[in-house]
Amino acid sequence: MRAIEIAARRGASLRQLIARSPRGDITRPRSFATPTFDTSNPRIPPYLKLARNYEKVKQVLGRGSALTLAEKIVYSHLDNAEDSLLTGTNGGRDIRGTANLKLKPDRVAMQDASAQMALLQFMTCNLPTTAIPASIHCDHLIVGEKGAESDLDSGIKMNQEVFDFLESAGKKYGIEFWPPGAGIIHQSVLENYAAPGLMMLGTDSHTPNAGGLSTIAIGVGGADAVEALVGAPWELKAPRVLGVKLINKLSGWASPKDIILNLAGQLTVRGGTGFIIEYFGPGVETLSCTGMATVCNMGAEVGATTSLFPFNPAHVRYLESTHRHDVAAEAKKFSDIIGLRADEGAKYDQVITIDLATLEPHINGPFTPDLSTPLSQFKKTVQEENWPEKLSAGLIGSCTNSSYEDMTRVEGMVREALEAGVKPASDFYITPGSDQIRETLRRDGPLETFQEAGGIVLSNACGPCIGQWTRQDGVQKGTPNAILTSYNRNFRGRNDGNLDTMNFLASPEIVTAMAFAGSTTFNPITDSLPTASGKEFRFTPPSFFGKEIPQQPFEPARPEFQAVASAPDASVDIAIAPTSARLALLEPFEPFPDSELTGLRVLVKVTGKCTTDTISAAGPWLKYKGHLPNISANTLNTATNAATGEVNVAYDADGSSHTIPDLAQRWREAAQPWLVVAEHNYGEGSAREHAALQPRYLGARVVLTKSFARIHETNLKKQGVVPLTFANEADYDRIHANDEVETIGLLDMLKSGGQGQVKLRVKSFKTGEVSEIQTKHAVSRDQAGFILAGSALNLLSQQNK
Repeated sequence: MRAIEIAARRGASLRQLIARSPRGDITRPRSFATPTFDTSNPRIPPYLKLARNYEKVKQVLGRGSALTLAEKIVYSHLDNAEDSLLTGTNGGRDIRGTANLKLKPDRVAMQDASAQMALLQFMTCNLPTTAIPASIHCDHLIVGEKGAESDLDSGIKMNQEVFDFLESAGKKYGIEFWPPGAGIIHQSVLENYAAPGLMMLGTDSHTPNAGGLSTIAIGVGGADAVEALVGAPWELKAPRVLGVKLINKLSGWASPKDIILNLAGQLTVRGGTGFIIEYFGPGVETLSCTGMATVCNMGAEVGATTSLFPFNPAHVRYLESTHRHDVAAEAKKFSDIIGLRADEGAKYDQVITIDLATLEPHINGPFTPDLSTPLSQFKKTVQEENWPEKLSAGLIGSCTNSSYEDMTRVEGMVREALEAGVKPASDFYITPGSDQIRETLRRDGPLETFQEAGGIVLSNACGPCIGQWTRQDGVQKGTPNAILTSYNRNFRGRNDGNLDTMNFLASPEIVTAMAFAGSTTFNPITDSLPTASGKEFRFTPPSFFGKEIPQQPFEPARPEFQAVASAPDASVDIAIAPTSARLALLEPFEPFPDSELTGLRVLVKVTGKCTTDTISAAGPWLKYKGHLPNISANTLNTATNAATGEVNVAYDADGSSHTIPDLAQRWREAAQPWLVVAEHNYGEGSAREHAALQPRYLGARVVLTKSFARIHETNLKKQGVVPLTFANEADYDRIHANDEVETIGLLDMLKSGGQGQVKLRVKSFKTGEVSEIQTKHAVSRDQAGFILAGSALNLLSQQNK
């Protein structure tokens, strides 16, 4: 059928679909032109509503408008298409990067560390249930150490009161609760909730993992999640769209992980900021659904709002193998209407082409996920940079690379090596992403193979990837050493608390090969390993092994690791002990004064990379995620003082030396408001809302930087902190610790709904000289309201009284 005829049928089918009864039922017999949608299963997106919204979008923009897939899905979730798309956009011609979109997501997912604060905030809104489906996933609080069973038992005992709190909140508000050991949030979402055309928010920066199943999935802070949970429109600056064209097919040692490792090297950690990354081209059809999820997962490392792939046959195969035939069938019908791919003629703001046929494995790091080195050059680079040649440990799995395809490719390599008499020379850890994956690997054999090789199979949890790792190899803090992981993030000190541990990111296959060699200079494409018999062993390229999905559908998770779901029950008491050191009810922040901010002082001027890990460390601090006063004691405790080069050192006006959080607490007690000054991409990394909450609690009113990471900038505004950037980056050199600052024009800007400029009048602590610094901001009308109210939560609470 010709394209014009297909387009005509799509338009007709959609218009007929909209002409329905008030109850939402299709009154005509089902046909291609008048499909019915299943509205009984909450795990199927509300396709009928989305189809109606998409029709409105086409009416607003004109039926001839060509949209990218990202725009189709995002715009179909607009609360009011006309208001969002035509306000201040030159009649809809300048939407990207300009429009403030008011969106109604379909679902929210929360991991246990961030869910605590999100639920504590939701509780203050005094609602009986959530407005949209939601889920809680207990994955962050289990420490990887000796193995799954032992680690899980220890983790539950150590965190029982937190799990009890989360489960009781789930029962009270009707939120699905996934217990500890069930799986990592992103793998569980992919297996159970992600669906083509869905839009969801997740309180974790790697939520975009679901984009591998054609889902718009965006990582946010807890306050953003609460907005969606109460049914309020969620605001997003309309992203630009970066198209990545994939051509040809992967082969040999190249894997889907290498697509994003290579792209991160091209874009850097800031290159995707303000963009949705949309993959297209003939190479897409050669990838598995879980391979696409791996690529989308690490899109967070380049600052992208999210990433996604077009709906294709691999998605149908995966949905059916994960027991979701109904979702696959409904998605096909929805795609018949709107086309879950970019329209012909759709324009991208930028296009990057990656030839999969010539792509070689890459290794990224250390200390940043965008330092990308091709495998063929890695040995030389290790030697030139004097990085450790001995590999301390190889760790595979996590939310990024724990799919059946990943594990069966690795299992083929491990089995081949064992048959040659070769075992890992380094510690070898395996983290299944979910109990469904674990049970399927147990049924089909890979789990036994890993254990036979001496691998340590950890619990279905985040573990070492987020710093929940007790090493067993005797490496002490301060000892330089190298690890290779198939994880997604490798900031200094992130995995084990040792600032000198160098984490290199690679595919599970490369990690495994190097773990067997015990060396960072081993190249499995060209190098061999000695065997006891004296023969040389060389790995077969892993593309020879591996299965996209199991021959039989995935084995269900064990009953104790399946979701607890029930209707909301108002009689349930939320489990928070008054004397708890882990959980504390929230007190509202004070509103913005009816004046300019005066008497601010610079607490510390930070130099270098300042991630959310820097601002609010994870690892052992995760236990305080639900207790704002206690966790605030780690604020900026790995930040580098620009004046002295010292880590976690700040100086008061009297010359006394303190840790940064201690000085902040001292100023809080003295009612001394303060600001932080920093460099580029401040707050990159996790969607860690605490990195905004903690400074606010301690007295921060402004953060002044050269640039911000997207999620963190939004989180600051949601907590009533004003994020400003230097209009002239050179002005970073004109402001210093203990300088006194007052704002000029800030109050007017806020009262004008984000309109207007803001300057800072700075009085030098050392010389007394007064100067002015011009700043820029990206405060929208709604965000101005949050700041004036003291926080987004204050405003939501007022609206729900």
